[in-house]
Amino acid sequence: MSHPTVHVIDDDAAVRDALRLLLTTEGLEVVTHDSALGFLASIDRGSTGCVVTDVRMPEMTGMELLLKVKEMGLSLPVIVISAHADVPLAVQAMKEGALDLLEKPFDDEALLGAVRLGLAFDSGKRAQSTQEQEIARRLTTLTGRENEVLAGLLKGQPNKIIAHELGISVRTVEVHRANVMAKMQAGSLPELVRMSLTGQAKGQQQESEAGPPVDH
Repeated sequence: MSHPTVHVIDDDAAVRDALRLLLTTEGLEVVTHDSALGFLASIDRGSTGCVVTDVRMPEMTGMELLLKVKEMGLSLPVIVISAHADVPLAVQAMKEGALDLLEKPFDDEALLGAVRLGLAFDSGKRAQSTQEQEIARRLTTLTGRENEVLAGLLKGQPNKIIAHELGISVRTVEVHRANVMAKMQAGSLPELVRMSLTGQAKGQQQESEAGPPVDH
């Protein structure tokens, strides 16, 4: 995975240089771009970090970039900067998914605080996504019978009811339940329920993104 990077996008070279100096002085990795299109041409889906972009730029504005970032599915928080920030612009930026909007000239600490928040937000999202993927993977290791027992547990059914509905003994349900707990690495029933719901939601999302099966 790439190193977390702050992408600074501004058509003004002086602004790009000033922001680069400020951010690199804080030990951050910075890449500057003179246009939104240049940024999009150089970025990939696996990129980590955050984006600091001006609003008013030729070819593609900062607001248009916000929409494009969402459309491309890039997981990069976007901080918008503008010399003419007003309430309508701020509302529009937030609605389009901006993490923050700063008005020029802004205090250095205000920008650094927003960038730190963006990097932490991106890291948190990725950690959550990785955990969800692992839970979904664990679910795929369950046998058909273990899935049936898990379904009963998710309904809040006691072992006796699950055994009756599946036509097996309570002892067999207990064995399958123990196997489910072990495979899912759950320390308690509430944790198992939470993990299962999270994993199922992730699995459904992946199926949706993959699209309908193709008939041959």
